[in-house]
Amino acid sequence: MRYIDRLLQSWRIRKGLPYLNPGRRVIDVGAHQGELFHALGSRLQAGFGIEPLLAAPIESSVYIIHPGFFPKVRPQDTEWDAITMFAVLEHIPRADQSALTEACYELLKVGGRVIITVPSHAVDHVLSALKFMRLIDGMSLEEHFGFEPAETMRIFPPPQFKLVRHARFQMGLNHLYVFEKVSNQAPSAR
Repeated sequence: MRYIDRLLQSWRIRKGLPYLNPGRRVIDVGAHQGELFHALGSRLQAGFGIEPLLAAPIESSVYIIHPGFFPKVRPQDTEWDAITMFAVLEHIPRADQSALTEACYELLKVGGRVIITVPSHAVDHVLSALKFMRLIDGMSLEEHFGFEPAETMRIFPPPQFKLVRHARFQMGLNHLYVFEKVSNQAPSAR
C-alpha cells in the first residue's frame, strides 16, 4: 500500500471508531493487516478478521486475521458486538449479498452493529486517475461491480436491522452506514 492508500484507509477507520464502544468483540471484514484492531488498542476485547489478500493467518493475544472471504470464513461463536466493512461492500457481487446479510445477522448480538463505508460511484474515476499516476495501488478496483451506495439499505433491511447513522465524508465521495441488529426474528427471503 502506498501513502495515499494508507491515508484513505485510516480516514475510513476514524469514521467508524466512534460507533465501536470500549471492550468490544469485533469482526473486521477486509482486515488487511489488522489496522482497525491496532486503532482500537486496549478497547478491543476480541477481534476476528478476514482478509482475502492474506497468505497466512496473523495472530495476536486479542485478535486473529484469517485468509479468505466472508462469510465462508467466519468465527464459530456468535454474539459479536460489531462487524466492520470499510471499503468492502462494493466488492461483494450481488449474488453473494444475501449470504453476507444472513451471516451478519447470525453473528451479531441484538444491539450489535454493522459499520460500513462505501464509496460513491464517482470515486472509481478518481481512484483510476490516482492509480494511473501511481499515487495509489488501488487495490481491487476492478471488483466494484457498479455498486451504488443506496443499495446498502436493501442489503440490511428492517425488521432485522435499523439504520442508526448515514453520513457522507471525504468531500461527499464516501458514505458511512451504521446498522443495528434489532431483533432475533429470522431474516425474510429476498
